[in-house]
Amino acid sequence: MGMNRLRDLREDKELSQRQVAEILGTSTQYYQKYEKGVRPISVERLELLADFYNTSTDYLLGRTKISEPYPKD
Repeated sequence: MGMNRLRDLREDKELSQRQVAEILGTSTQYYQKYEKGVRPISVERLELLADFYNTSTDYLLGRTKISEPYPKD
């Protein structure tokens, strides 16, 4: 996953890991593992982050360099 993207997006919004963990309904320790790429993130949490950061899951996963979200159908 684009772990650096998770960290960069979080830092761009000046959020702590604890704050993002709360948004995801998980612990700070789990979220830290997501950012480090040590623990896989569920699809549901990945979608929450994409919506929160107004980007696509592909961007978060490092599959594209385009940060704009896909148009909703």
